[in-house]
Amino acid sequence: MTPRDENPFSPGYDTEGDHGLVARAVDGSKDALRELVARHQPFVYNLSLKMCGRREDAEDLTQEVFVKVITSLRTFRAESAFRTWLYRLTVNHLLKSRRRGMEVLVDDFETYFARIAAVPDEAMTPQELRDAAGTVEELRIRCTTGMLMCLDREQRITYVLGELFGVDHQLGGELLDISPGNFRVRLSRARKDLYSWMNQRCGLVNAANPCRCDKKTRAYVRSGAVDPEHLMFNTDYVDKIEALTRSRSSEVIDTVEQLHQRVFLEHPLQVSRSKVVDEILHNDTLRTFFSI
Repeated sequence: MTPRDENPFSPGYDTEGDHGLVARAVDGSKDALRELVARHQPFVYNLSLKMCGRREDAEDLTQEVFVKVITSLRTFRAESAFRTWLYRLTVNHLLKSRRRGMEVLVDDFETYFARIAAVPDEAMTPQELRDAAGTVEELRIRCTTGMLMCLDREQRITYVLGELFGVDHQLGGELLDISPGNFRVRLSRARKDLYSWMNQRCGLVNAANPCRCDKKTRAYVRSGAVDPEHLMFNTDYVDKIEALTRSRSSEVIDTVEQLHQRVFLEHPLQVSRSKVVDEILHNDTLRTFFSI
């Protein structure tokens, strides 16, 4: 099964499978509860990671979400899709949670790009570039994740859902409790704000801009902001976010907007620590609630 097949935001997603697991979990099946959590945990985790930019905080957010979900499971009514109920709760929690991770380090686009510009450029030889390829990629993902943090929370979650996870306007409106038209407008504004600043400053999308990830890498490593021995972004993944949709890097990029989108679709689809599901299911609140 491919990530696209498992994507709960895909039009062809098997919602009935969720309903069967929910019914069994409410009846006391530990296996069904574990399968339900394991089925959705990667998407809650990756959505959380794009909202806070730090893996440890994303794991905390994921656990917080599932505590809410599982303790409210008996209130779910099968007249609606479980995925809508789950991810509406997830979205609400992420929007209302305290600021954490990269959110507290980034203020706005102007300040963020000014900080990057202040970092000195240092060229590498071709061999050094080959040796440091993983670290350069780490900086690329870190830097562009910081760009997402420059969007306000509503813009950011709309962008991640609509542009990266492939959520259509109808489902997006349901998750954010707004009309499909308003979701479309929010997504358009988020794209415009993000892509406008990238086009002015980022060399990944505009060759006229001098900023290059490889030229900034040495200075970021020296400052300790990037640690080649302990990568935070360019690690623990088996696919990229683009695998959730039909998009592929090999496809012809027809528009400037697609060029900007591609920068984020090529981010890793991260895998959290293997014991996170166990930590969720063994949370003290849930152990009492479900006697597990």
